[in-house]
Amino acid sequence: MERKVIFLVFLVNSLSITAQETTYPYDAFYPGTIWEDSGENHINAHGGGIMFKGDTYYWYGEHKGKSSKARVGINVYSSKDLYNWKKEGVALAVEDDPDSEITGGSVMERPKVVYNEKTGKYVMWFHLELKGQGYAAARTGLAVSDNPTGPFEYLKSFRPNAGVWPKNFKEEWKETPEDGDAEEWWTDEWYKALNDGMFVRRDFEDGQMARDMTVFVDDDGTAYHIHSSEENQTLHISELTDDYLGFTDNWVRVKPGGQNEAPTIFKHKEHYYMITSGLTGWEPNKARSFKAESVMGPWKGLGNPAKGEEANVTFRSQSTFVLPVQGKENAYIFMADRWKPDNHIDGRYIWLPIEFKNDKPIIEWHDQWDLSFFNEE
Repeated sequence: MERKVIFLVFLVNSLSITAQETTYPYDAFYPGTIWEDSGENHINAHGGGIMFKGDTYYWYGEHKGKSSKARVGINVYSSKDLYNWKKEGVALAVEDDPDSEITGGSVMERPKVVYNEKTGKYVMWFHLELKGQGYAAARTGLAVSDNPTGPFEYLKSFRPNAGVWPKNFKEEWKETPEDGDAEEWWTDEWYKALNDGMFVRRDFEDGQMARDMTVFVDDDGTAYHIHSSEENQTLHISELTDDYLGFTDNWVRVKPGGQNEAPTIFKHKEHYYMITSGLTGWEPNKARSFKAESVMGPWKGLGNPAKGEEANVTFRSQSTFVLPVQGKENAYIFMADRWKPDNHIDGRYIWLPIEFKNDKPIIEWHDQWDLSFFNEE
């Protein structure tokens, strides 16, 4: 009996220690567990992206309730160490006006904020779907602020690149074939028509579809908008104007028919890398990685960057951003969401370190890890 009591006390103490190690404040990352902010509430910043300014990281993400519909808007959190986050409030709030594009019940996903050195403005881009239209609108929304924590002012939304052909588009693709495009999906004829620009032609006048997206700022200050388009079958990479508030008409298609979603992009040494997911709705799938000498490509496939157990479903998560760690050379964090479609607010965050082996990004699972992972040996 005494042994049982001692064992029970030991077990309770062990559980207490474990709980203490995985609640605020933190000194490590615990992928897949509840991640609390300084108010001891589960961080609500799904599909997010991070911007670093001064000595502070800012994490912008979707405020989720039980469903995926926007009822609050885009939250923002701040941190000095990447482990511990303070909620700064709602950076971009839904609007009460039922005629607003960002009224409650719209869809506001994957917000990314970048700072424009020339204008002194913080610029937010996000995937926008209009209320009551499901995912038919396929637009990208734009908002700006003078402060990293907002409030951001909503400006407008786009179907990008209206009336502009991509740079890597063949002249003969600009005209619809005499016998028309294939109508039955998933046939060989349909895939050929897709590759030959069927959807680009269809959306040429009104602008191209824009769903899962990210924004990348290169070393020279040029910004790029990367988004899933053509009925989610093809990625588009578009150069933004100097003020980051519009498109320059310089854009390309990437991997037509490749079904790449959830794009992330980063630069390592002299090359650009992209990590995406496949197209399976809320269900996780095998990640993909790509490499290029220019943001505009061409992009070479490198295979699944995830390795080990559950690598075929990217550790039950989907990519959202790759974060360069400040003050550490060649240190990048793969950020992903483990979606909970039955209760979106319970979605978990999967942050894992990226390693490079044979010039390929590698992501392995860690129950617990910290930034010392990147220290040089």
